[in-house]
Amino acid sequence: MSEQFDYKSDVIIAGGGLAGISAAFELLDHGKKVSILERDEPENFGGLAKKSFGGIMFVDTPLQRRLGIKDDPALALSDWHNFADFGSGDKWPEKWAKTYVERSIDLIYEWLVDKSVEFLPVVNWAERGLFKPGNSIPRWHIAWGTGHAVIEAIVKALDDHPNRKNLDIYYGHKVNQLDQTGESITGCRGIIEKSGKEFTAEADHVIIASGGICGGDLSKVRRNWYKDWGKAPEHLLNGSHRFADGLLHDVVQKKGGNLTHMDKQWHYAAGVHYSDAENPNDGLSLVPPRSALWMDAEGKRFGPVPLMGYTDTRYLVEQIVKTPAQYSWQVLNWKIGIKELAVSGSEYMTAFRYKKKFELLKTLLFGNRELVKRLIKESEDFVVADSLDELADKMNEKSLGQSKIDKEGMIEDIKAYDAQIDRKKRYFNDDQLRRIANFRTYKGDKIRTCKFQKIDDPRARPLIAIREFILSRKSLGGIQTDLGCRVLNSEEKAIPGLYAVGETAGFGGGGIHGKGSLEGTFLGSCILTGRAAGRAIAGKQL
Repeated sequence: MSEQFDYKSDVIIAGGGLAGISAAFELLDHGKKVSILERDEPENFGGLAKKSFGGIMFVDTPLQRRLGIKDDPALALSDWHNFADFGSGDKWPEKWAKTYVERSIDLIYEWLVDKSVEFLPVVNWAERGLFKPGNSIPRWHIAWGTGHAVIEAIVKALDDHPNRKNLDIYYGHKVNQLDQTGESITGCRGIIEKSGKEFTAEADHVIIASGGICGGDLSKVRRNWYKDWGKAPEHLLNGSHRFADGLLHDVVQKKGGNLTHMDKQWHYAAGVHYSDAENPNDGLSLVPPRSALWMDAEGKRFGPVPLMGYTDTRYLVEQIVKTPAQYSWQVLNWKIGIKELAVSGSEYMTAFRYKKKFELLKTLLFGNRELVKRLIKESEDFVVADSLDELADKMNEKSLGQSKIDKEGMIEDIKAYDAQIDRKKRYFNDDQLRRIANFRTYKGDKIRTCKFQKIDDPRARPLIAIREFILSRKSLGGIQTDLGCRVLNSEEKAIPGLYAVGETAGFGGGGIHGKGSLEGTFLGSCILTGRAAGRAIAGKQL
């Protein structure tokens, strides 16, 4: 590193997450000299993607075809529009969505496979939709080794790149200004956080790849909260990157860059506290058990449409934040927990993370006992009891604010649900049970979904209740860009020399997802936009 802390290259990339790394790889392919200015430490290179579950949405893969799943870009785009609910002014988000579904194989899937990323043979089926189709068919491809393996594979390929000598990576560098000459952005500057010394970086092109607004500064999340949902929850957990603070969004906006859809955010409904969290508001995102009963802060089951995982995450969040307490409970038992409970992250899904095939097979056949035990031990939001009376009392001990569990009402809802199961499948008149029956028709879901399991079942105890909070995860809006990731001003004119990729750009165009995601499109969009920016700088088309 230069003692003057002055850097010069063809392209500066502010951020070393998946989007920034993908852009760097593409630029090396085209012979460019690149500098990545990464705010975090070397062990965290890859950003939030490294801690993710590693699911990516693809359209018409060999894995889908092998399973007899017929998919095509037209169907995928129709599903995308159902969840996005684009508005009349969403020209660039719509173009990016179309590009994603049409190019997910050659620009994302094959690019990853070429770097030795493996995907599990069974394609998962997330975000099916409730009132209209989400994913009409399974598209969620899980990387073997989770997001950690995805980043490891790309970084290894980056290190082995024949032009690796053209890449410099500087850690602990916080970019906080953009330099401008005339109308063009010609570099950036900032602080080396450990020493407090300043640095400058000069380049013909600057790519902003610093993430979204949903992590480091929850006040930004609250200020941009979706107005139709009312106020933001008092108890809000952070499931994003600690440096996703929106600092460079503000910097770009001061240079004339257009920010769009900042109130469109992708939150999860089942966030919990955990003991190893760096900050008090950090949370884990649970994958909600489909056979659990979802209840409000008073122990009343949500309805008339029951809340249920794998259907419509945005709807789940909306229903919960519209309740007075703005948090919820899921009630289940040990049998449901070990078969269906999961964590949307690499650190807790150890069989996936460390590629332990025998352990994974064992958990699929006999349940993930270690995960449930660990969560009960490490999260204050888990309650365990041997009776419904005891469970309700323990839940009440963890009630917040004015909310109190209505014990009689909760027990009545549970008994009514269990009674339907006793009457057998042909008499089911409960939407959750009908959906479970549908889920179990697909083998990818059948192995991880209980067969109509009652809650108050003596053979399935202990009973478990999970207090769950809204967890802030991803920004769906961001810096508006064209299909070359060039930053646009309010008149949709490109600012020379300035680009934005990944979550910083709303995953493409300032909001590729509209109001809601089909899942797996976040990692995929980071790769797509990163490669698009690299090609645009090199004068190439997608």
